[in-house]
Amino acid sequence: MTDNSNLQNIVFPSLKDRVIIITGAGQGIGRVFAKSFAMAGARVVIAERNEKTAAAVATEIMKADGQALAITTDIADPASIDEMIKLVEDEYGHIDVLINNAAIFSTLQMRPFEQIPLEEWEQVLRVNITGTFLCACAVLPAMRRAKWGRIINMASGAVSLGRPGYLHYIASKSALIGMSRSMARELGPDNITVNAILPGATFTEIERKTVTPQQKERIIAMQCIPRAETPEDLVGTAMFLASESSAFVTGQIINADGGATHP
Repeated sequence: MTDNSNLQNIVFPSLKDRVIIITGAGQGIGRVFAKSFAMAGARVVIAERNEKTAAAVATEIMKADGQALAITTDIADPASIDEMIKLVEDEYGHIDVLINNAAIFSTLQMRPFEQIPLEEWEQVLRVNITGTFLCACAVLPAMRRAKWGRIINMASGAVSLGRPGYLHYIASKSALIGMSRSMARELGPDNITVNAILPGATFTEIERKTVTPQQKERIIAMQCIPRAETPEDLVGTAMFLASESSAFVTGQIINADGGATHP
């Protein structure tokens, strides 16, 4: 559940009426982002492959008097992304922020990397890397016309830890760090910033069969802040990077993991 009382203390007035596309916003971190940005007055686009969960999040937002548009989107399919962009521009006329949040992770089975099936390896990279690339490409025309834009790539603190058992996931999230830095160099002249957030082990409503209670305790013990990380802990960082407050911040990799890792 989103802790609305705490989120109301996170204030970025410049987000009002901004059009913010959040991929994978039908559950988990994306869902909390969608609800939080809507609370801040943004027009939230829920770009989610699961039509049912996307509609449910949009309904939650609209019941709270927020603005939301749910669009069934497969980020691994360029045609699906193009259709989503067209619908957003038809509805709102502009695109301000893209949060590349969609990724394959919770359904993955931990295993030694030599046992990862090639098909699974390619699927993870197709969604987590290529999907991010395709979405970034798709929003550029609108952002360049406006000479203003924010692209936020959700990487992972697991990259810094070199976590075993998920080599394809770790490889994909490592790629987002390099992509963010390079994209920032290319897009700075257009007043478009690109940054990456590295969350720690974030516990959501999504079931994680591969994480035992003992593993959860060990994860928390690694952190400077000794409690489980929730999606709400990432909202302030995402809002900062999406707002006018971060106008001169780009190409940055921000750890938001309770101090589990240090650069």
